[in-house]
Amino acid sequence: MSDPKTKIRLEPVLIVLRSIWAWLSISILIIVWLPVMAITHLFDRSDPGKYRTGRQFRRLGYLMASVNPAWDIRISGNYPKSMRNPYIVVCNHQSFADIPIVSRLPWDMKWVGKDSLFNIPVLGWMMKVARDIPVKRGDRRSRAQVMIDTKERLAQKVSVMIMPEGTRSPDGRVREFNDGAFKLALKLGIPVLPIALDGSFDALPKSGWLFGAGSTIRLHVFDPIMT
Repeated sequence: MSDPKTKIRLEPVLIVLRSIWAWLSISILIIVWLPVMAITHLFDRSDPGKYRTGRQFRRLGYLMASVNPAWDIRISGNYPKSMRNPYIVVCNHQSFADIPIVSRLPWDMKWVGKDSLFNIPVLGWMMKVARDIPVKRGDRRSRAQVMIDTKERLAQKVSVMIMPEGTRSPDGRVREFNDGAFKLALKLGIPVLPIALDGSFDALPKSGWLFGAGSTIRLHVFDPIMT
């Protein structure tokens, strides 16, 4: 019979080793995916929405989530018949892990993300060619540009993902929503597609590089809300 005290002593070591493995695997995936993204983008010129390019980028996120042995991801709900009949998708935000986890959904949608992410080498370039939308927090002009860019993507028949809390939750609880996404949905007559995440807060905490000891993460897709 194993000693519980030994398990307690070994657990921090296992977390570090698993985190190193996950980050190393993610780095290799990004490097390997760079030419894949470039080739897809080359053949996706006829579509102004760059749906196939974006879909290829989400597949990278899918693989990033798959290489982490600590994550048990469970997805439920009903998928829309076609994401080219666009939605404004809204989701709560618990950690950096949310991005690859939500990327396991089998469609592309353009993400609104903080502008600093677009400056990350290689990954930032992928976000740009996938036509994701940068936003600078606290900048009114940037927020106004986000609304313009979102309207453009929707007109190109591609859904847009907005996390209306604006930033990651500090404690795992759902924070107050900003209303920009919902005002835009009402103005354009675009349905809202709600998504809920639970369990990702400890998967990759807000500060630090270590992944959690193990997480059961639930992702649920609700029925669209017509405006």
